[in-house]
Amino acid sequence: MRLLFRWLVRLVSFAILAGVLAVVVVYYLGSRSLPDYDKRVEVAGLSQPFEIVRDNSSIPHIMAETDEDAFFGLGYAHAQDRLWQMTLLRRTAQGRLSEMFGTRTVETDKLLRRLDLYNLARQSVAAQDTRTQAALRAYSAGVNARIDEINQGSLGRGAPEFFVFGAELAPWQPADSVALVKVLALQLAGHLQEEVLRARTSLALDDEERLADILPDIPGSGVAALPEYASLAPGLPRFAEAQPQSEGALWPAPKRGLAGASNAWAADATRAASEGTLLANDPHLGLTAPSIWYLARMELSSGGVIGGTIPGIPAIMVGRSETLGWGLTSSYLDDQDLHLEELNPDNSEQYRGVDGWRRFETRRSIIEIKDAPPVTVTLRWTENGPVLPGTQFDLGTITPPGHVMSLSWTALSPEDTTMSAAMGIMHAGDIDEALEAGESYVAPSQMLTLADEDGVAMKLLGRMPARDANHQSQGRLPAPGWIEANRWQGTLPYTDNPEFTEPAGGIVGNTNNKVIDRPFPDHVSFEWGDSQRVRRWRALMQGREVHTRDSFIEFQLDTVSEAARTLLPLIGADLWFTGEAAPEGTPERRRRVALDLLSEWNGEMNEHLPEPVIYAAWLRALQDRLIRDDLGPLADTYDRVEPLFIERVFRDVDGASAWCDIVRSAAEESCTDIARLALDDALIWIEETYGTTLASLRWGTAHEAVHEHSVLGEVPVLRYFVNIRQSTSGGDFTLQRGATSGDEANPFQNVHAAGYRGVYDFADPDSSVFIIATGQSGHFLSRHYDDLGQLWRRGEYIPMSLDPELARAAAVGITELVPTE
Repeated sequence: MRLLFRWLVRLVSFAILAGVLAVVVVYYLGSRSLPDYDKRVEVAGLSQPFEIVRDNSSIPHIMAETDEDAFFGLGYAHAQDRLWQMTLLRRTAQGRLSEMFGTRTVETDKLLRRLDLYNLARQSVAAQDTRTQAALRAYSAGVNARIDEINQGSLGRGAPEFFVFGAELAPWQPADSVALVKVLALQLAGHLQEEVLRARTSLALDDEERLADILPDIPGSGVAALPEYASLAPGLPRFAEAQPQSEGALWPAPKRGLAGASNAWAADATRAASEGTLLANDPHLGLTAPSIWYLARMELSSGGVIGGTIPGIPAIMVGRSETLGWGLTSSYLDDQDLHLEELNPDNSEQYRGVDGWRRFETRRSIIEIKDAPPVTVTLRWTENGPVLPGTQFDLGTITPPGHVMSLSWTALSPEDTTMSAAMGIMHAGDIDEALEAGESYVAPSQMLTLADEDGVAMKLLGRMPARDANHQSQGRLPAPGWIEANRWQGTLPYTDNPEFTEPAGGIVGNTNNKVIDRPFPDHVSFEWGDSQRVRRWRALMQGREVHTRDSFIEFQLDTVSEAARTLLPLIGADLWFTGEAAPEGTPERRRRVALDLLSEWNGEMNEHLPEPVIYAAWLRALQDRLIRDDLGPLADTYDRVEPLFIERVFRDVDGASAWCDIVRSAAEESCTDIARLALDDALIWIEETYGTTLASLRWGTAHEAVHEHSVLGEVPVLRYFVNIRQSTSGGDFTLQRGATSGDEANPFQNVHAAGYRGVYDFADPDSSVFIIATGQSGHFLSRHYDDLGQLWRRGEYIPMSLDPELARAAAVGITELVPTE
């Protein structure tokens, strides 16, 4: 027995020692790729030496003497901190993820090959202006200088992920940066999904008039009646069963409701206490670790610029100079249309054109797959755009037999000069110059908010499709592509894009809300990203005569839900204080406790409060009760609450209260009945999920922000090191927006929020502030991987100064780049 014990001790000791050694080896290999910020590096391609000063948050301040050297420095800094992220985005654009990840990303590669984004980007490089082409070349040289340094110095392949997945470190090219802009456009595009859902819902509903309830238009002037989708695409079943969706891993297209979102507003000197203009901006994208955003400062011939960049793209996308601030928000321009294309029954290589059968433009593309045979995909295009398969985006549910679906989209331009526009805005010295530069912007369409020393302005950027006034579906439903009126007639002139300058009230702003009310086809869009946040923003902005930097920060962090304030009095109108006495533990008692809590709540979605959990669960259960019997399995697609729908139902707008009656039951249910049943559903779900008293609930537990690493985030054990989780306030309809996932398991997780926040004060520009949601580094062993995340969670900011001495004062390192002799 003693001998057995000795051997057990030896085995356990050996196992522990082996485990420790394995950890040491892994740490050593991983830490080799941690960049050294304090060094002198000789590189080819520079005109003269310059320094990259890393301030105490590891933000690079690139002190170059020429523009080309500044962009070289930005490329070098991006590659130091985010080389894996850049490589992943480039491979996404190229449709080459499966070479690293195997079969799980094949469908993603197929989508990108069909859209042909990388070839379009390569063609678009020649369309850029001379300044932008020079910047793209210099930036690429900077990235490649870092790659050469990694290869020559055996610096851990540049990032730990390269060890795991074995990706090659291919040289960076100008087309790669242009392609990343197109991937960003794909991540922000949501009109395709809206068209599909509208078509599926139209097929499912018995009463076509109810479509205006479940997919409501933002209040404004009326919209002409649309045809039933069945009349445009005959032969489809009412409940078309969705085919298993072939959305691969790292799928870049957004889920419905999670396309672009953002806030931006500006006040001129008449509305500022300091008599200097103010601008606030917080663009919203999916939360990831690391963040898509990277903070940087560059010294250009036009002066210093500082703000948020996207690794792989050589521009300050949002930020400021000494004289101009610029912010971006998703405009929700309808820049996508689906077209039904009829196949020739005698020749499947042809489709119906306006004047007869036409041959598809085709090309075969081979996708190389790790540990599997390659797959050959036949790419097809019509005059309207690329053909997409029925297995993606639920297109098979709305495509009649003998047809395929094609996509028109402004981002599919081979002469996309969006990069030149971004460069021009960054170099602009005032509003007029920035607006002029915006003419080159193609996609993704954005609202550009501007502030200079003299005023504020806002304009929609991006090419607006020119549609025929006789378009059968006005672009809201897929329409026959062989009918001339349904095809795009080119694009509208830049002067037609909505523009707001010299506002009478001294304030401009956008929360993805409806910005203009023009009839079709000059309408901009029927689908907008917000109907609720704008109400809170308007109240806050008009609640004060003058504003300050701090009041703008306060508004960015505001967590009051106008949707909650509107809906709770409606759905609880007949339930407040009407419950009878009931013993502890009974459903009636829990209902009364919940209603008592909600009756005293002001709608603040604070992470420490229980009321937001009860409210959110109730609204989710209520919407499901209202639509489930009418829409059947399609109800699962409506995984986030639509406040305008709930409001229409409980106000009985145009007979919308019909949704409250359960069609399949004999009794006629009232809206009060459904509200009560939904509250009971919600309380049961809360008890099963959290198992605590209602008063002990915390919204921050349910609304945890999840910044997942794109490829290591699901790896056991490792996920605890690479994923970042934070308790957060806010919700889907607050200015501090944290869009919920809608997933069955964790429906209220915060998955889409302001990864960047900035507030710029031109009375004292160096008092401006900004922050990102994680940290500057993409290396999970770096202390800068998540160091800014806790500041972001608490609503804190860091200085956004162009003062070089302030950057040097607490620098974590100074990299001196010198030309090779």
